[in-house]
Amino acid sequence: MKVSRTRFMAIAGLSLLTAGSAYSQQAQVSVDEVVALFYQRNLDLIAAQYNIDQARAEQVVAGAIPNPVFGVQVSEISNNPNMGSNAIGCNHSPSVSCGPAEYFSFSQLIEVAGKRGLRMQSSGFATQAAESDLRDAVRIFSNMVRDAYFDLLLAQKNRWLAEEIAGHYREIGEANALRLKSGDIAEADYLRVKMEGLRAQSDLDSAQAAVEQAQAALAVLLRWPEQSLRIEAQDAWPALADIGQTGDKHELIDRALHQRPDLQADKQRAEQAKKELELARRLKYPDVTVNAGYARDPSNNSLNSAFVGFSVPLPLFYQYQGEADKATVNLNQSQLAVEQTELGIRNDIVSALAAWNSADKIVQRFDGGLLDDARSVRDSAELAFRKGATGVLEFIEAQRSYKSVMRDYYAAMINRTNAYYDLGKALGIEPSADIPAATAGPK
Repeated sequence: MKVSRTRFMAIAGLSLLTAGSAYSQQAQVSVDEVVALFYQRNLDLIAAQYNIDQARAEQVVAGAIPNPVFGVQVSEISNNPNMGSNAIGCNHSPSVSCGPAEYFSFSQLIEVAGKRGLRMQSSGFATQAAESDLRDAVRIFSNMVRDAYFDLLLAQKNRWLAEEIAGHYREIGEANALRLKSGDIAEADYLRVKMEGLRAQSDLDSAQAAVEQAQAALAVLLRWPEQSLRIEAQDAWPALADIGQTGDKHELIDRALHQRPDLQADKQRAEQAKKELELARRLKYPDVTVNAGYARDPSNNSLNSAFVGFSVPLPLFYQYQGEADKATVNLNQSQLAVEQTELGIRNDIVSALAAWNSADKIVQRFDGGLLDDARSVRDSAELAFRKGATGVLEFIEAQRSYKSVMRDYYAAMINRTNAYYDLGKALGIEPSADIPAATAGPK
């Protein structure tokens, strides 16, 4: 997986944290840096799971030419072999031994009917399918890491909101203590605000626990548990580029069908199954073994001689019909897998696009003035309460309404961001390459 220079430097900076002795500051990272760090630490393991090296080794094996066979044979072994042999070149004296017979042979298997070529093509498709599987794993794991990252960002946003509200209640509580002494506020109203302040502090404690849990979950994915509590998501919403989310769903489906790696892998396996079926059908054509050699036999009339020949197995009783039937079943299953994956891709696009449209409309409603209205109502109620112009219930209700609106806004932003990346995942593209971060907007 390629990593840009900027991203690599960021990762290098993160890596230095593991070697240092002081960890007083959080390691704030962007979503792209987290994804790159994940693959820096995990890509080799993922590749091993998909047996890329094994597939390539099998491709080498499939293209190998059978080795020739060289043989040596010595026969007519006795105490005095071929005494007084009449063979030409041998001493005819009955007291002289001409030695045993010696045979040197050479044989070579010759595959016919293009079997080796079919094996090579089949293993080539198998290697391509394994590589497509790896790309598909990258597609899936990237979003898995992003989901964990944005869970952390959401937890951080909620913690910030809890800190803000708890801070407001502390300030109001200090002011109310003075007002209570001067008789400007009833003791019951003072206690109600104090209880809301304690509740806000409890919410802050829960928000902090949620942040630590999200940090730990992300660290496990990064294989970086020793630094889990030092990872902090960058406080900025990512900019969302145009990946076709405003286009026609049929066009998006066509794009996905052309570039999804899981569909490519299934198609490559179907092509492999076709080659395997053709290879199984050609097994009935017997391969030829060519033999040649040299013999030195003192017992023959000709002392030195050569021979040549060939051997062919005869497929009389079995013609490899079982292999052909098995390959046919495998081809049918592979083609069915292609059809099922295509149906799944269509469903993925329709679902992801619908989720994006829904999430985007919700965010637009917030950006259309709802956030400003909630903040304005909260500030007005707080100011009026400080001046004694409104009751405590109105003040508390305004604070709760503001908290609810902000929490809903953060959730909507995270949902839209996840929907964006889910659409990219459904399309089979990587949408986040070197996209600048957007301004954080409302906290």
